[in-house]
Amino acid sequence: MISHKSESWEKVNWKSLQKTVFTLQKRIYKAVCAGDKRKANNLQKLLLRSYAARMIAIRQVTQLNAGKKTAGIDGKKALKSKERFELAETLKANQKTWKHSTLREIPIPKKDGTTRMLKVPTISDRAWQCLIKLALDPAHEATFHARSYGFRRGRSAQDAQKILQINLRSFAHGIDKRVIELDIEKCFDRIAHKAILDRLIAPQTVKQGIFHCLKAGTTPEFPDQGTPQGGIVSPLLANIALNGIEAIHPSVRYADDMIFFLKPEDDAERVLDKIKTFLAERSMKISEKKTKVTATTSGFDFLGWNFKVQTNGTFKSRPSRGNYLAMRKKVKAIVNCSNICAEDKSKKLAPIIRGWRNYHKYCAMDKARDSLWSINHRTWKVFNKEESLNRYQVDNLVKAAFPTISYSENRFVNVQGEKSPYDGDLTYWSKRNSKLYDGITAQTLKNQHHSCGHCGLKLTSEEKIHLHHIDSNHKNWKRTNLLAVHESCHDYIHMSKRERKGETSPN
Repeated sequence: MISHKSESWEKVNWKSLQKTVFTLQKRIYKAVCAGDKRKANNLQKLLLRSYAARMIAIRQVTQLNAGKKTAGIDGKKALKSKERFELAETLKANQKTWKHSTLREIPIPKKDGTTRMLKVPTISDRAWQCLIKLALDPAHEATFHARSYGFRRGRSAQDAQKILQINLRSFAHGIDKRVIELDIEKCFDRIAHKAILDRLIAPQTVKQGIFHCLKAGTTPEFPDQGTPQGGIVSPLLANIALNGIEAIHPSVRYADDMIFFLKPEDDAERVLDKIKTFLAERSMKISEKKTKVTATTSGFDFLGWNFKVQTNGTFKSRPSRGNYLAMRKKVKAIVNCSNICAEDKSKKLAPIIRGWRNYHKYCAMDKARDSLWSINHRTWKVFNKEESLNRYQVDNLVKAAFPTISYSENRFVNVQGEKSPYDGDLTYWSKRNSKLYDGITAQTLKNQHHSCGHCGLKLTSEEKIHLHHIDSNHKNWKRTNLLAVHESCHDYIHMSKRERKGETSPN
């Protein structure tokens, strides 16, 4: 047992713990695939009791998740190392009888002018949810439909984009087809708790815990409906409830966003009736206002893209106008900010532009708007106004702010059939996850055989990859000075360096 000292958290053998958890998850997945749910439940109990799973769950919510610094109702934004170990002991003692605290509500504006309520659990509740998800995810990965891509490991929006291209290209006679743009009314707020619990592959104690988790996020008007948006396990629960809707008719689903493909002979009303029946069993219904049948030649928006079949039968997907304007608004706010210098603006702009271009790298980007020339030129003019910068410096800062990404229209390769990250094919999944990166990061990962340069583990889609400069000189971009490592490994490398400096310090 590791002692609860403040410095011991970083010295935990995370590589060994991750291997232990993954081995159990792989066995759970294979048991469900074989139809042995009793064995799967026993393996889930084993995983939930394991020290490794508790530690991995706590590290995920306190160090790796994007919302790790968002406080719950208790006001806690972070835990010290000693508190993390104490939470591990609390999870061990109370895992079977966990009681959820009240959720903190944060209003989030939506595109249509309304707001949705983000319901944030406490750090302790998040850790419990993450622990439960470690046991639930592999079991349900074995049951999910192949055309479901949202909130699943190893799958992305680009998989859904590719399915649209396959079904609407000229070879598939996309010019003759229509699509149903399905919108589910308040999906996360209206899912019946019974619909989730009846479909859960889990021991009874886990079902009871999930029941309390769901009840913590309900509203007085709908006490038996809704899964709180903001919980770690909520997207998985929504996927469990909606699983099977894809089988009604050829379609593609990303969470609660769906597109159904209609051939000329297909009856749209009949398909919609089947969808309504499916949703009614789960206490949900379609939004009559937003659900519509559209000709592919008229174009439609989905997941931030606009899809359209040209009059000559050619399929095109481009960044949607709404997506472009949202990105431009973010860039404009940074460029016009008078409180920060051009160098800081450049650093803030780079990840926004890189992220936007990476997301749309499999689109047609031949429109002048999508080249971002006007935004780039506007940024250059603003940067050029700083008297401390010469022309050469301005050019370099703008170039850094707008990193170039190579485009490969419709060249994305879909995940193979019903493959899962829990099937044990680490070579396939590590190579696939390496393709999420480009440029020097992708090359470095290839040189390292798609493994972390620090811990040696194969890549998973759960954790981001960082480039580590071995000599600590961030201007030295020689390949021999770069190491591709997990985000957490990167933190530990620098933490160790700080510790060594502290040991040699005269103080």
